[in-house]
Amino acid sequence: MEKKESHPNNTMDKSTENIDEKMKKSALHKFFISALKDIYYAEHALIDSLEKMQKFATTEELKDAFEDHQLQTKKHISRLDKIFGLLDEKTEKKECEAIKGLIKEAEEMIKSTQDGSMTRDAALIIAAQKIEHYEIATYGGLVQLAITMEHHKVAELLEKTLVEEEETDDDLTDIAETLINFEAEAEEN
Repeated sequence: MEKKESHPNNTMDKSTENIDEKMKKSALHKFFISALKDIYYAEHALIDSLEKMQKFATTEELKDAFEDHQLQTKKHISRLDKIFGLLDEKTEKKECEAIKGLIKEAEEMIKSTQDGSMTRDAALIIAAQKIEHYEIATYGGLVQLAITMEHHKVAELLEKTLVEEEETDDDLTDIAETLINFEAEAEEN
């Protein structure tokens, strides 16, 4: 493999993806950036929502899962910051109606279930998994767009987040199946 020489007057920043002006003007690239801004908003909104879910969870297992995911969400935000830099784009949020609706639904589930009950924990898991599935769908789509546009480093970072979101979803399923759902079913009104 031939090695390219580095020239001192080369203005190409090695920390950014190879994005030409034609690519930046393409409809797909613009959509991709808009979707990144949307998930960036969503991740920030989730920090507070996960803290609230942790506060209202009954079992230590679920409280710990929400705390872990809150820390993981902060890593996702940091990755998105890096992605915006790699794409030479301004880091900013775009209001995400989907996440606002999912968070509102989670808050309604909290209000409609008894404090300290396993039923509330079951409801919180469902609410959290709805959010996870939204994130999985978004990150999965973003990975494929990044690959299509040959943003390889961006795709790699998005893939890491996608895998973590899928693992969180699996963890929530395990908590529900091994503990909470059975105890919730046994609860009296």
